[in-house]
Order: sequence, then structure tokens, then C-alpha cells
Amino acid sequence: MNQRNKRATGQHFEAAAEKHLSACGLTLIERNFLTKSGELDLIMRDNSTIVFVEVRYRDNQNYGHAAETVTYRKMQKLQKAANLWLMKQGMSIYSTDFRFDVVAIHQQGHQIEWIKNAITQG
Repeated sequence: MNQRNKRATGQHFEAAAEKHLSACGLTLIERNFLTKSGELDLIMRDNSTIVFVEVRYRDNQNYGHAAETVTYRKMQKLQKAANLWLMKQGMSIYSTDFRFDVVAIHQQGHQIEWIKNAITQG
């Protein structure tokens, strides 16, 4: 798959994840926040909590669950990017309620699993 198709696929499933989370009561703050250390797919609000959402898609689960593709290195990048986003907003990791969720999507978007607190701050 070329980079253009990969990006289009990513945007399609990020939109599906956003729609799913919005239906669950979350509100969108920002999409695709990009830094040198990485990208935050979705930044949403769940009441007073800022939610950094990593969206993962796998066509099938023959080689594992989509959420399993979030490696330790990816978690570190997400945490750095989130810290930068919070600082840009004038917020601190010490005084802001936030969490990292993963939305795992399978079966061409027919199966969407929302995993709250999937990544712990470390």
C-alpha cells in the first residue's frame, strides 16, 4: 500500500473512531496534532478529562488485535506529544485530568473497540 492510500485509510478510520466516541458523549477538541515526536490522532474531552486517542486499524485479527500494535516506543511518543499539546494550551500534566485511550478497529470498521486508559503515563 502506498503512503497516500495508507494516509487516506488512516483518515477514514480516524473519522469512524471520532464518530463512535462522539456518539458515546465525547467532544472533539483537535484532530491530527503533529509534533516532531509524533502525532496525536484525536484529542477529545470526556466531561472534564482531556482524552488523547490513538486509532489503530487491522483488516483482520490473524496476526493479533489492532491495539497490540501500540508498542512501548509508540506510547513514549504519544506521551511526549501529549505533553507538548498540554504545554501549548497552558496546561500541565500535574494539574490537568487526562488519559490515553485506544480505539481498535477491525472488519472494515464493523468492529470498533474503545479501550479507556489503554496507555498509562510512565
